[in-house]
Amino acid sequence: MAKYNSIYLNAEEKALLKDIEGMDSRTAKRPSAALQARLKKAAREYIAKEAKMNIRIASSDLAQIKARAMDEGLKYQTFVKSVLHKYVTGQLVEKAKKAG
Repeated sequence: MAKYNSIYLNAEEKALLKDIEGMDSRTAKRPSAALQARLKKAAREYIAKEAKMNIRIASSDLAQIKARAMDEGLKYQTFVKSVLHKYVTGQLVEKAKKAG
């Protein structure tokens, strides 16, 4: 998990990452043709449900977003999508500010 800062991952994401990193792709079995077809159909349906969004953002904010994404080992668009998803699902919480 060295590539990712685990403080930003929830328990399910950490478990998935651990499982993926522990896999040996050379010994993995290919899914059956029927399962492959079902998975492709599900992926097409999922992608079709996603919507595109364009926003204007200050270049200084975008630079900070890109830097944070790079620290996480993510593309900045993926990072923004993740932050938005976590915010709307209540998984993103604000850090308590130090009294000062």
